[in-house]
Amino acid sequence: MSSWILPERSLMIRGISVSVAFIERNFALIRRYLGWEIVFISYSVANALAISFIGVRFGQEMVLYLVVGAMIWGFLSLLFHEVSESVAWERWEGTIEYTFMAPIPRIVHLLGTASFAVCYGVLRSILLLAIISLAFGLIIPFKNLLIVCLILFSSGLSFIGMGLIAAVLPLLSPEKGAQATHIFEAVLLLVSGVYYEVDVLPSVLQFLSRFSPATYTIRALRAVILKGVGLSELWPVIVMLLI
Repeated sequence: MSSWILPERSLMIRGISVSVAFIERNFALIRRYLGWEIVFISYSVANALAISFIGVRFGQEMVLYLVVGAMIWGFLSLLFHEVSESVAWERWEGTIEYTFMAPIPRIVHLLGTASFAVCYGVLRSILLLAIISLAFGLIIPFKNLLIVCLILFSSGLSFIGMGLIAAVLPLLSPEKGAQATHIFEAVLLLVSGVYYEVDVLPSVLQFLSRFSPATYTIRALRAVILKGVGLSELWPVIVMLLI
């Protein structure tokens, strides 16, 4: 019995160490292209502030409504972007052959990439939240922080899954695949009710919004943060996101 447990445990430890190695490598790439990362972060901050300033005339509740949308979309879109661009990055760096020929399970590579996306997304979200809070003097209530984390975890799995599907597109077509990924992300932004209620959209876009996990995520998190809705009312949404 123990002879079976030890190899399985060693394989698990090796898989975790390899996944951590992919996380470290991706952070090393951020340091390598730090100038561009500063550009992307600056654009994200400016975009979130510009959207949030629209709500100043309508009171703090509207500002908070827009801030929640900007924050959640910033996190989810980063998950999707980092995972979907993983193959394109390998091609850009000229390491795609070495990575795919490495003697590791492909799931370990994908888990490492997804884990990096989560870690980096959390760090950027904390930075963005701090800047927005200072700019507007907001005190965002986190009484139901556990519920917020549970919803983000459920939705994050959905976005990582979509990112993994989109990551295959550059293998089918190097240029058109990457372009299709960005178009798909833009459509998600349009139909998910990030900065407005889905009800204002045309009927066709409202129909498409039903297939976006971001629609249910943002709606649920606004209910938790702005209205204090409890877990008992949000279980159907969490189950839907996990499915």
